[in-house]
Amino acid sequence: MYRDLTRGSISRSLILFALPMMAGNMLQQFYNIADTLIVSRALGANALAAVGSAYTLITFLTSIFLGLSMGSGALFSIYRGRNDSSSLRSGILHAFVLILSITVLLNAAVYAFMEPILSFLRVPDAVRSGMREYLAIIYVGLIATSLYNYVSCLLRALGNSSVPLIFLAISAVLNIALDLIFVLVFSWGIAGAAWATVIAQYVSAVGLCLYVLFKCPELIPRHEDMCFSKPILKDIFSLSSLTCLQQSVMNFGILMVQGLVNSFGATVMAAFAAAVKIDTFAYLPVQDFGNAYSTFVAQNHGAGDHGRIRAGTKQAFIISTAFSVAISALVFAFARPLMLIFIDANETAVLLAGIKYLRIEGAFYFGIGCLFLLYGYFRAVQRPAMSVVLTVISLGTRVALAYILSAKIGEIGIWMAIPIGWLLADATGLITMFKSRRLQKQ
Repeated sequence: MYRDLTRGSISRSLILFALPMMAGNMLQQFYNIADTLIVSRALGANALAAVGSAYTLITFLTSIFLGLSMGSGALFSIYRGRNDSSSLRSGILHAFVLILSITVLLNAAVYAFMEPILSFLRVPDAVRSGMREYLAIIYVGLIATSLYNYVSCLLRALGNSSVPLIFLAISAVLNIALDLIFVLVFSWGIAGAAWATVIAQYVSAVGLCLYVLFKCPELIPRHEDMCFSKPILKDIFSLSSLTCLQQSVMNFGILMVQGLVNSFGATVMAAFAAAVKIDTFAYLPVQDFGNAYSTFVAQNHGAGDHGRIRAGTKQAFIISTAFSVAISALVFAFARPLMLIFIDANETAVLLAGIKYLRIEGAFYFGIGCLFLLYGYFRAVQRPAMSVVLTVISLGTRVALAYILSAKIGEIGIWMAIPIGWLLADATGLITMFKSRRLQKQ
């Protein structure tokens, strides 16, 4: 059930462990894409702009849950590498209570501040009511999203990346089916797309929890594990809070860029909404590979095998760069056909804006691939603060340049700012990594 990443062929173990994660997140993108396709074809460009802008906000909120879960997962991997079952079970309980508490508080806050959030994002009047309706329903699924991310990160941290894929596949198929029924058959509009997503989220979350409860009894905290442990909570909070901060800063920067995009009107909003779907799908495999690499590093860090970490790092960067360059070439060559998946051929202005985005930003996927590996490395060696630094560099540069350049050359300036931020963060992270590895050899 669980893959031990402290033994065997490094590249083979990394790829085999990463493949189910890639497949799972691609399925997740498929049902995000299902929303976009059905909404754009059935409800029009304004509805697409509303759902697309809402998607950026939901991604930011989800990043908080994901960051907390990924930080906890890094600690779980370290416990696994040490074969410390007691600390693992206690950590599972402490992390669960912490993450669930934060989720409930955040869920209440986003409902309370609905209107200020819409104003902050500078949502145009033509789109505002649709986005408000969509968010009011989507927020119902935040607890399910948090629960799924926590349990799936737990299983992946211990070397099981296949089971989360199964439940995500069920959820994806259900989401697409419900999208078709609610939007096309029942004519529920944007609300139908939102309810389809929420129902699918709860199916995957509850199903995965039941699986762990009945199939993984060794992970269920025992009576003796239910005592409060300040050292364990401190470790979880340190890793989780900083990883959460890193994820949140990253997506908050994207949210600020979304606000800038919105200021250019519905045409650019619709183009960005469609292009970001393609963009995310394109570099999703290297993101998941970075998470797999992080688990590899954490398990070997727990086992104290720094030589294996150094060898794995070289192989991981080669694999990620080769894949990123190949995907960049494909996206550049097929930018127009990819945009036509989401946008009608008659929407020429939207098409042109989306194609420009993909050809400018998509040429530099190797930059984001490298950055995902660096995030994973520093999280796994219990230096999550460095991931925050890299995110601030990447997003700070992106946001600042986006506002400066867009004032001079329009929305193209926003697209150009993205890879510049990636490359600056990469340079900083690589220099820091090489310095820390030299110290380990001494």
